[in-house]
Amino acid sequence: MLEDPRIARMADTLTHYSLGVRPGWLVSINAGPAAMPLVLSVYKRVLQAGAHPYVLLDVPAAAEALLAYGSDEQLVYTDPYRLQMVEQSDAVLRILSDENTRSTSNFDPSRLSLLKKGQAPIGAGYSRRVAEGRPHCLTLFPTEAYAQDAEMSLGEFEDFVFRACFLDGEGDAVERWQALSREQQRVVDWLSGKRNVRVEAPRTDLRFSIDGRNFVNSDGKRNFPSGEVFTSPVHETVEGHVYFNYASTYNGRTVQGVELTFEDGIVVRSSAEIGEDFLGAMLALDDGAKRMGEFAIGTNTGVTRITRNTLFDEKIAGTIHCALGNAYPNAGGTNKSAIHWDIVTDMRQGRVIVDGETLYENGAFVI
Repeated sequence: MLEDPRIARMADTLTHYSLGVRPGWLVSINAGPAAMPLVLSVYKRVLQAGAHPYVLLDVPAAAEALLAYGSDEQLVYTDPYRLQMVEQSDAVLRILSDENTRSTSNFDPSRLSLLKKGQAPIGAGYSRRVAEGRPHCLTLFPTEAYAQDAEMSLGEFEDFVFRACFLDGEGDAVERWQALSREQQRVVDWLSGKRNVRVEAPRTDLRFSIDGRNFVNSDGKRNFPSGEVFTSPVHETVEGHVYFNYASTYNGRTVQGVELTFEDGIVVRSSAEIGEDFLGAMLALDDGAKRMGEFAIGTNTGVTRITRNTLFDEKIAGTIHCALGNAYPNAGGTNKSAIHWDIVTDMRQGRVIVDGETLYENGAFVI
């Protein structure tokens, strides 16, 4: 069977660079049917590496059926097979491949909240993998649904995805990821031992402590594509207000123009130009949902436009993003929540100040 050369390069990079597959490993591949060309390409390379691939298939519309017909008890039930996959696999590859990104958008947010509670132990399992340094990677296979969300044709979106992943044939992909990793590490090293962060931008004045926290160099191994440096703030110290001018889609629902005000680390006021009811429902999910779990700066120059897909949008060079909810233990974070919702804003007219020194201004690092 002939392989698309770009899919072959993606499979090679995911298998050997992102996951670092070794002989004898159990490698789980979780995807929907639309991603079969990539699933099979990765499967073959995992076999060639002497490891044991296992495919867990996502059935389209299964979540929709659960939301439509499931009882509250069934919604909050945690799938033990998926949990076992997360806990026992030596490496996990998750491939986003939705064929309809709006299939759950008309359900009551309260039922979506119950579903998120049921999935929380699986999310916690991924967090433990991160904290323990165990390989796992999240990527995306281009589908018509993602292309429509991004307002592109499928061909245009495929080109966009492979360019963002450094798979467009302009040099060796691994070497390009390694170069980005070195540049990001320079920023991470500069931030080591710093204590206080202030973010200033139109409609934004946000302050928090990073004392005892560390920034993480996200260089194509945990997310693919990647391109960000991130931390989990001392969540009790977050103060001020922040405005997010980019649309964000979560659980099939889109919000835009989100504005949050924090006092003593808790969201005390929130609004959205689109999707305010859904935003309020997610903030009410649990105590941790009202707190900040992540602060990050995007660095990927290959992500050139908004797609309404967080995996790409949060990596846009010239942006920052903050996540409501669950924090990253590998960054020192301690906040717990069933959600981790990244929301992005443009920083080409803003700056990030660390311990009184400007780190980032008008969309670029200036250290």
